[in-house]
Amino acid sequence: MILRGRRKLRIETERMTLRPPVHSDFRAWSHLRAQSMDYLTPWEPNWADDHLSRKAFTNRVYWAQRSVTGGSALPLFLIRRQDEQLLGAITLDNIRRGPAQAGTLGYWTGEPFARQGFMREAITALVHYAFTRLDLSRIEAACLPENKASRGLLETSGFKYEGVAQSYLQIDGRWRTHVLYAALRSDRRGKTNVS
Repeated sequence: MILRGRRKLRIETERMTLRPPVHSDFRAWSHLRAQSMDYLTPWEPNWADDHLSRKAFTNRVYWAQRSVTGGSALPLFLIRRQDEQLLGAITLDNIRRGPAQAGTLGYWTGEPFARQGFMREAITALVHYAFTRLDLSRIEAACLPENKASRGLLETSGFKYEGVAQSYLQIDGRWRTHVLYAALRSDRRGKTNVS
């Protein structure tokens, strides 16, 4: 179920509501990120000194609002419906229109909620939304080659391996090579489960 009002975007999955961040999420977000720091930082760009500050989060909320309104990205928090617990986040970013009709997927899960199927559920819902509501044709994702959990998640979510990008992103302060995956709305490479 997808609800999208003038400023309200919600994607409902079996267990979660995916929605943009709001200012009142600050405490839950900063707590979960701090609690999961050692788990997340090997896979992410370096955190700024003020990463967990209210000001940085406020800037993140404003960026999310502008991105959704402008159609350039869909930054969404994963909220478990049974208790309103923040589980992580997923973003469809770099949305390109015209001949490309594509976007780039990024995500993170707080350590206490990892490997429980939440992110697979979120990816499936967001990719379906991107293909059916946004009329995108291609969703791309990249991860470090040694990140077996993320690679497995993408593969079981219908993404297919496409290759390697040298020095793709700075992770932990150095340029790192990433493996590239994509899900296609009309996939002639074989059946996927996401469309």
